Amino acid sequence: MKNVYSDDKREQEIAMQRHFNIRLNMFFFSAFAIFTVIIVRLAILQFVEGPSLSQQETSMRVKDVPLPPTRGSIIAAGGEKLAYSTPVQSLYITLQKDYSKEANRPEATALAEKLKKVFDEYGDPNVTPLTLDEILKAMDIDYRQSGGFSPRRIKLDLSEKEVAYFLERKDQYPGIEVVEESIRHYDKDTVAVQAVGYIRKYKNASTNLEYYKKIRAQEQTDPALQYTETEDVGYDGLELYYQDVLRGKNGYKSVSIDPRNMATGIPEVTPPEKGYDIHTTLNKTVQLAAEEAIMDQLDWVHKNPVSGKTHPNAKTGYAVAMEVDTGNVIAMASMPDYDTNVWQTGSVSAEEYKKIETNYQNGTITPFSSGRSGHNFESTILLGSTIKPLSVLIGLNEGLFTTTTVYSDRGIAYFGKNDSASVRNSGSHAYGALDPAGAILHSSNTFMVDMVGEKLYNKYGSEGIGVWDRYMKAFGLGVSTGIDLPSEYLGKLEYMNESETALSRLAYASFGQQGKYTAMQLAQYTATLASHGKRMQPQLVKKITDADGNIIKEIQPNVMDEIKFNDSYWKEVISGMSTSVNNAFAGFPYDFARKTGTSEQWGAGANRDNGVFIAFAPRENPKLAVAVVIPEGGFGAWSAAPVARKIFDTYDQEYGLDGVPKKSLQKKNDSTTNTENKNESETGTTE
Repeated sequence: MKNVYSDDKREQEIAMQRHFNIRLNMFFFSAFAIFTVIIVRLAILQFVEGPSLSQQETSMRVKDVPLPPTRGSIIAAGGEKLAYSTPVQSLYITLQKDYSKEANRPEATALAEKLKKVFDEYGDPNVTPLTLDEILKAMDIDYRQSGGFSPRRIKLDLSEKEVAYFLERKDQYPGIEVVEESIRHYDKDTVAVQAVGYIRKYKNASTNLEYYKKIRAQEQTDPALQYTETEDVGYDGLELYYQDVLRGKNGYKSVSIDPRNMATGIPEVTPPEKGYDIHTTLNKTVQLAAEEAIMDQLDWVHKNPVSGKTHPNAKTGYAVAMEVDTGNVIAMASMPDYDTNVWQTGSVSAEEYKKIETNYQNGTITPFSSGRSGHNFESTILLGSTIKPLSVLIGLNEGLFTTTTVYSDRGIAYFGKNDSASVRNSGSHAYGALDPAGAILHSSNTFMVDMVGEKLYNKYGSEGIGVWDRYMKAFGLGVSTGIDLPSEYLGKLEYMNESETALSRLAYASFGQQGKYTAMQLAQYTATLASHGKRMQPQLVKKITDADGNIIKEIQPNVMDEIKFNDSYWKEVISGMSTSVNNAFAGFPYDFARKTGTSEQWGAGANRDNGVFIAFAPRENPKLAVAVVIPEGGFGAWSAAPVARKIFDTYDQEYGLDGVPKKSLQKKNDSTTNTENKNESETGTTE
């Protein structure tokens, strides 16, 4: 092995020194390289990655506080605003100290007293001033509502003097801001108020309605979609059903916070986006005519005898008018109604609620409201004879009889074991020989029992109940109509009650005594008869637009179901829909199909008569279907039919039952008359 070092000691020292120098140089070079990498990395952090890291660090100390948007409007077919929001100025405070600490509470109280003094001096004298306790509660100094960084609304709708005062003295009120918000208004004419709906605070809604419970349960990271506790939200009617459309998107305030969760620095504000407007199919003129007609008719049956007596217990009424070919709901009246503006601030006093608690819900789609009849009848009642056109259709389609079958009406029909049960015609009238159309015309109960109810049982046995149920639902009775409103009631199918025999249930169902339905369901059923089997989805909204009027969505007519029957069956049934309606339609210029109904309902030891009426006009090429219900109103021809007449007349003026609006003809005639008068005047002057 070769020796690295020579034997000369001097040469050995020189060699060792040289190796030492090489190692030392390598050390310094390595150290230099390491420090160079560190410096370069620091430079990258400082100049390249610095801004993004700084933003991340800042975001950990910034909270996005939602600013509620302005709610969209609900607009009638003629352009009238049924619900709309107007801007107001509100006073908010962002707490600058932790007032939950006992040492800081006197300062919070002093601030509240200072604010109260300003409100008392500069506030609207026609508005009840805020109390000191109300101001302290709004300040939320114990953080029961939200964190310290969240602005608290102290007062809504400041007067001009209050706004000027606070804007001029912002330096004297740290954390105080004047913020533009909106307040909800409803048409003072109380137009279809239960259909339009009302608003409440999100805090209340999210504990009571399933829709908002789900929203609260979801963790929403997008500040534009976050709800605030004090935000006004739809609670019923169109306000609730179209909540997502009407609401718009939040703006938000990006607030820097310190480790104590208190606001620091100057916030950045992103403005909210206004909600979309919904344009309804409701015609204000027709709607108001329907509402007035119901109230007039209730007054009339209180003072004028129907069936030999007055009906003072008739206190409520319901009407729905629906276009046959489009499904558009032109009027939806649940009376008596109320002024929805009581909900304007998102809540209502106990005193005000007591006044409206029986009539704030929509009685045309629910059993509750408007109020109750004298014997506490609901708005969903037995249909009585209005079911008979469908009964006859079922009998014809099931082959139980033909359009030429003649039935001998003796005024009474027996059924059951040993004919133990019986049903009579109204007034025990015996009509003699009747064909199916005649049975509808004369409203023969006995025909329905003998020819439909009993024969359906003989054909299917107990399965006949299921057959009956399928026909009912095909025409919209006992199922959702598809109306764009929440909380629709599906009806009470008493023919499903197994405590009675199947034969008994079919017998009574055949003439309208085994099913309770809503006025909306009755209107859809009537429109389905008119169209020969097309069950149209009823629609309250025809289009949605943005704040600039641009169309976001148009809702097209929708056929939910189509029932195929022999055309001769439709003709037979509709020809029978010619029941006498006394003087209610005297002078009506159109041939129209109709059916009166008088359903019996037990109340306080006796059967009470409910008035029901359905009709569509014209008979050929029908345009409008109408259903009217007057609980405890007596015979439908007297109590309900006059309401329908006024609806048809007003619709004819607005749209024309023949497609020509009569109001436009009137304007044309007036214009022609004025022109002729002018010409005559000019001619006379010349002569």
